[in-house]
Amino acid sequence: MKRRNFVAFVGGAAVAWSLTGRGQQRAIPVIGYLSGGSAGPFARFVDAFRLGIGEQGYVDGRNVAVEYRWAEGQPDRLPELAADLVRRQVAVIVATGAFSPALAAKAKTSTIPIVFTGGGDPVKLGLVASLARPGGNATGIVSISVALNVKRLELLRDLVPKSPSIGVLFNPTYPDSDTQLSNIGEAARAVGRQIRIVGASSENELARAFATLAQARAGALFVVPDPLFTSARTQLVALAARYAIPASYAFRDFVEAGGLMSYGANLADVHRQAGVYVGRILNGAKPADLPVAEPTKFDLVINSTAAKALGIAIPPKLLVIAEVIE
Repeated sequence: MKRRNFVAFVGGAAVAWSLTGRGQQRAIPVIGYLSGGSAGPFARFVDAFRLGIGEQGYVDGRNVAVEYRWAEGQPDRLPELAADLVRRQVAVIVATGAFSPALAAKAKTSTIPIVFTGGGDPVKLGLVASLARPGGNATGIVSISVALNVKRLELLRDLVPKSPSIGVLFNPTYPDSDTQLSNIGEAARAVGRQIRIVGASSENELARAFATLAQARAGALFVVPDPLFTSARTQLVALAARYAIPASYAFRDFVEAGGLMSYGANLADVHRQAGVYVGRILNGAKPADLPVAEPTKFDLVINSTAAKALGIAIPPKLLVIAEVIE
């Protein structure tokens, strides 16, 4: 059977027309997928998203179509990518990787439903009126909190107990970066550590940031979650190894790439949850009535090979609770 898909604008929402076995045309909704990252590094999250919509009865290419837009770590591209999805009048936009895609989409439409994933405070950013009752056209899943930052710093302190100073790498172009740094400052005080903050807003700036950390003699590194850093995780891990800086990341992808340690929400499950919300909206739910959710799964992952290269003995209390990989 030959299949032919194309996008048409019908009834105020984008639909794809597919040929059924009887030669009849059937309209299916189109989902706009907007990400600040790149397709390759985010492939498993796309798979998890598909699992989520599948739980609500939707299969990409069968009864729903997905239009993907990738900013490739360049946040200045997001407004036009979002505008393109709005022009296509997609049925719903899923904005992933951080709050930047959601803000770009929100600036372009007040009617198309938006499901976001990201870390920080969506209320402060104006994405929702409240977590319990979003009240507008956006809702989603928040993956990072102050409590999670405290836990990450506690684990990093336990792994590198003799380090009085911890470097913090963040992206100054992230829209909620002030809140991020404030939260991390509170977390550092809670665990009794000083922090040295450095910024990088492009892959080209990462090497300079690590050189600055080395000059400051930071004994460890806390990497703030950001799509730029996720896309550049191989480079980040290599720089941490080059400068022999024990680094903590928010997500296991970094540890699987050779990084030392990660603790944070299971991002695959976060994207699955986003898929569930998208499916519920396609089934008639309103984003205004779907509470902003929090992650339900968290991972602590330690790379034993990276630990040995840094001369770090993993404490027994961490071995008990961590997934140790090589």
